[in-house]
Amino acid sequence: MLGLLLLQVLASCLWLGHSEVVNSFAECPEFFYAGTTPNDALNPNNPAWICQSFRNSYHYATLYDRDKRIPVYSAYIYLPGSGKKPHSWWFVEPQLIDKNSLNEMARESVLIEQKMFTLEQIKQSQAVLEDYEPLKGLDRGHLCPSGHHNSRENKTATFTLTNIVPQDSSLNNGQWRVYELTTMIKKTKGCKTTYVITGAVPGNTYITNGRVNRPSHIWSAACCLGDKEPKDAWGAIAENDKNEVKELRLGELEERLTELYKGKTITLFNNACPRK
Repeated sequence: MLGLLLLQVLASCLWLGHSEVVNSFAECPEFFYAGTTPNDALNPNNPAWICQSFRNSYHYATLYDRDKRIPVYSAYIYLPGSGKKPHSWWFVEPQLIDKNSLNEMARESVLIEQKMFTLEQIKQSQAVLEDYEPLKGLDRGHLCPSGHHNSRENKTATFTLTNIVPQDSSLNNGQWRVYELTTMIKKTKGCKTTYVITGAVPGNTYITNGRVNRPSHIWSAACCLGDKEPKDAWGAIAENDKNEVKELRLGELEERLTELYKGKTITLFNNACPRK
């Protein structure tokens, strides 16, 4: 009887440990080369570390800014494929409302109708669908794009508002799309594994009455592994009001981000990833 009770307690602890909003990315280190995350210089004042969970699996990791209601960055492994396109609905993160809530992304309607949250509760620490409905000239821009994943479940997991920023429509549908869907294919030839971190630099303007920050820049960095060790690394950055993407070496991107973050030294990957 005592043994059964201990097993039940252990199972309860394990269930509680399968959290989505976590204390650090030590809960899902697999999305960072050698488990090395970007340094703390990117951390916002009110951060949330999210291991993005869907159907009992982690699919990528997101550092989220609760105050500005946008992701700082999303980190993932580049695995493009021909998986079916996901549904058209969007998720939010229940544990940004209540740490003891559902440990997977969920639709607003589910949280309101089944879990008895109010829309106001959801809105306190994250963006909601209505924030993006009146947009003109801006899209819901993925940081971790569905096109960089190979299964329907992986693709579906990218459709959460914690992975979205207000992105200039011409950029999102133009040169940024070219970078995501064409340039990345070319640059990753010969890579066994490619780790990607894509982020947004907070801007000085907001949408929907000051609720959601409009980033000044969108950026992405990649570290390409040969058999086991890094063989190449690169980056890209774009101003979020122009249809232009500048390709850079990893070290150049880190220097540019250091400037944009007012001199706070930025490192994105493990030191083994080439900077030049």
